[in-house]
Amino acid sequence: MPESEMYRQPTRSEIIELAVAEGHDADIPGNAGSIHQVPSHTSTPRSKHQNHDPKKPSAEAMDKDIEKGSTAESILSEEAVVDSNEDDPNVVSWDGPDDPENPMNWSYTKKWGTVCLISAITFLTPLASSMFAPGVPEVMSTFDSTNDMLEQFMVSVYVLGFAFGPMIIAPLSEMYGRLPLYHSCNALFVIFSIAAAVASSMGQFVVFRFFMGCFGGAPMVLGGGTIADLINREQRGTAMVVWMMGPTIGPCVGPIIGGFLTVAKGWRWNFWFVAIVAGALMLMSIILMKETSAPVILERKANRLRAETNNPKLRSKLASDLSPADLFKFSIIRPAKMLTRSPICLAMSVYIAITYAYLYVLFTTFTAVFKTQYHWKGGIVGLSFLGIGIGSLIGQFGFTYFGNKTVKKHIARNDFRPEHRLYTMCVGGFCLPVGLFWYGWSTQEMTHWIVPILGTGFIGFGLLMTFMPATTYLVDVFTVHAASAMAASTVLRSLCAALIPLSSSKMYKAMGYGWGNSLLGFVSLALIPIPFLFIRYGEKIRARNSVKL
Repeated sequence: MPESEMYRQPTRSEIIELAVAEGHDADIPGNAGSIHQVPSHTSTPRSKHQNHDPKKPSAEAMDKDIEKGSTAESILSEEAVVDSNEDDPNVVSWDGPDDPENPMNWSYTKKWGTVCLISAITFLTPLASSMFAPGVPEVMSTFDSTNDMLEQFMVSVYVLGFAFGPMIIAPLSEMYGRLPLYHSCNALFVIFSIAAAVASSMGQFVVFRFFMGCFGGAPMVLGGGTIADLINREQRGTAMVVWMMGPTIGPCVGPIIGGFLTVAKGWRWNFWFVAIVAGALMLMSIILMKETSAPVILERKANRLRAETNNPKLRSKLASDLSPADLFKFSIIRPAKMLTRSPICLAMSVYIAITYAYLYVLFTTFTAVFKTQYHWKGGIVGLSFLGIGIGSLIGQFGFTYFGNKTVKKHIARNDFRPEHRLYTMCVGGFCLPVGLFWYGWSTQEMTHWIVPILGTGFIGFGLLMTFMPATTYLVDVFTVHAASAMAASTVLRSLCAALIPLSSSKMYKAMGYGWGNSLLGFVSLALIPIPFLFIRYGEKIRARNSVKL
């Protein structure tokens, strides 16, 4: 990293961008500090309301109106943020631009090796969410169950864990660093994968699947921050694309592997496979991974220097003014407030949640649909997930290309608004119902199997083209508190993805595949106006509504 880049004070926009990548709000200190940039008088975390500095904008001022962007942007401009710690001899920072302790100065091999490792872990845990879906009938037979609701829930309960685990993991990582959370969550993920493999009852199996989801969500919470710790802005986009492959195509590739593995070895081997691979990755991470969080590294350095010099006044440049209670409060209360008090956050989160739930409606029913309508058997059933996987992959690349092209055009014109992110969402909004109608009626009429597979490809494309722009829109609108807005969206979508599929089998039995999927299509049609409305009225809505956090 160039010396000038490392030692100039970061701008407000850079702090926000880095904070979002690290998975926290920009008023919580990260690798670039926080938007407050207030000198700490101790390295021990404390309540944000203690020792208030007159130069620091008050919490009330900073949180007055997070959607208008008026307060934060007027208090802290896009110019470099002034750091009053700079000339303080008691402030501990990096030892020059080439400090080997700074993760940005690690060797190319070490940095990209870490990125590849966390990308592999992040690929495995979403893959495990749906890998055993083709083996669901065998699981039901093993536990002598005929409960349709349980049949769907055993797949989607994993995603329920995604709603609860990250709410605890995120604040803990701010306090103790990323590495302890990686190791502990990886170990617990392996343990509960083994427990699911040897479960002796349906109740045990569902509980173990839930805890797999809780701890399996750790790399998705921590991975973006690890990449931001290691990779400079110019190369970070490439690393993030590699890392995002896991959550995008992992759930679609899993059933393809699981279909053949179930036939060859039985459904329990899906979990043994996950446990073996996760165990190998855990051992590699223990041996190869190091702590990458700059605040944690500098805090350890400050502790070491205090002991060596007997100077209790030494403090880390990135020391947090937040107590553990504050971190947990912000992690839980802020997202809840956003979801209930912001019309933008609520509308976008509902849209994301419903479309994401459709993904798990399909995951929990594909096996039954293609077995009954097309008489597919054995491992071939897993190939029914191929269409939605390819569609999702095309959607991700489509959003990246066209989304970036649109944003660059408006930035060049100097008229960029967050609502410009939503143009690609309008396209995805139409593709989703088209795919649902296509898939539903082609399955109902038992046309050639390629026809419904192509329909699911449209669904996968539509899902990514709605999910990705809606998420980036939330980041642009909420800026300083973008991570909390994304957390609110994540919790709602995980709850919907876990609970809505429970009624899918009954819906198909009552309405058939044609009208059942048409019902989902009509709901998605009703959602189409949302991005159009925000493109036209979003700026006015942001001007009229405020959320005090």
